Amino acid sequence: MTRPDAERIAAARSRFAGLHQAGCFVIPNPWDTGSAMMLKHLGFKALATTSSGFSFSKGLPDADWAVPRDMVLDHVAEMVAATDLPVNADFESGYAHDPDGVAENCRLCAATGVAGLSIEDNSGDPSAPLYPFDLAVERIRAAVSALRGTGVLLTARAEAHLLGVPEPQKEAVKRLVAFAEAGADVLYAPGLRTPEQIREVVEAVAPKPVNLLVSAPIGISVADAAALGVRRVSVGSALARAAWGGFLKAARELAGQGSFNAMAGAEPFGALNDFFKAQRPKA
Repeated sequence: MTRPDAERIAAARSRFAGLHQAGCFVIPNPWDTGSAMMLKHLGFKALATTSSGFSFSKGLPDADWAVPRDMVLDHVAEMVAATDLPVNADFESGYAHDPDGVAENCRLCAATGVAGLSIEDNSGDPSAPLYPFDLAVERIRAAVSALRGTGVLLTARAEAHLLGVPEPQKEAVKRLVAFAEAGADVLYAPGLRTPEQIREVVEAVAPKPVNLLVSAPIGISVADAAALGVRRVSVGSALARAAWGGFLKAARELAGQGSFNAMAGAEPFGALNDFFKAQRPKA
C-alpha cells in the first residue's frame, strides 16, 4: 500500500476540514486514477471514492463486501496518491460487524492517507437490513475513537431510505441525531429526494455538516442544496454509471446493428492523450 508523506496528508486533511466550515461544495466520485486526475483538472476541491464504481470496474457487485477489505484499502491508497486533493473513502459498513472490528479497520483506512471516511449502518442481512439502533451507534462511537487525533473526518451514514425500512425518514433522522451525538463529524442519509426531507435532516443535526447524495436528476441544483443548508454534495456511482452508459450505448449499437455512430460522442483521443501526457512526472 502506497502512503503519501506526512506533510501532504496533514495539508489535505486540513483543507478538507476547512471545506466543511462554511458554504457548500461538490465532492465527485472517481473510480480510478485517471478519472481522479481529470476531476482535479476540472477544478473540484476534494474527491470521494465510490464502492459501486470500483466494484463494477472489478467485475463485482456492490454488495456484501464482495470486494474484500484489503483490495479496498489498496484502491483507496491509489486514489489518495492520484492527486493532492483530499479524499473521502466510501468504507461501506467498515468491513466488520462488531465495533472493535470497525475501529481497527478505520485505523487501517486512515493509514492510507485519506482525509475522511464514511461508515454506514447497512448490516447486509436482508431480514434485518439495518444494524440494531444501539449497535449502530456503538459502531460509530468506536470509529470516532479510532480516528481521534488523526484529523480524519468521520461521515456517519443512515441507509434507511435505500433499504426500504418502515418510515425511512423518521428512522434516518433518529439515527443521524444519535450518530452526531456519538461524535460523527458529517452526517449523511443517501436517498433524500425532496427539499422537505433535506431541510429536516440539516436542522436535526445542526450545526454539524450534512452530505447530500444526488446521483440522478431530482430537480435540485447545487445552489438549491446550499440554500437548504447542505454543506457537501456527492454523486455516488453516477459518474461511473454515466461512463458505463456511454460504453454500453456504443457497444450495443456495434453488436446489434454493426454501426459506429454512437462513437461520435466519444472524447477525442488527442485531448485525453495530451492531458495524461501533461500529468506525467518530469524526469
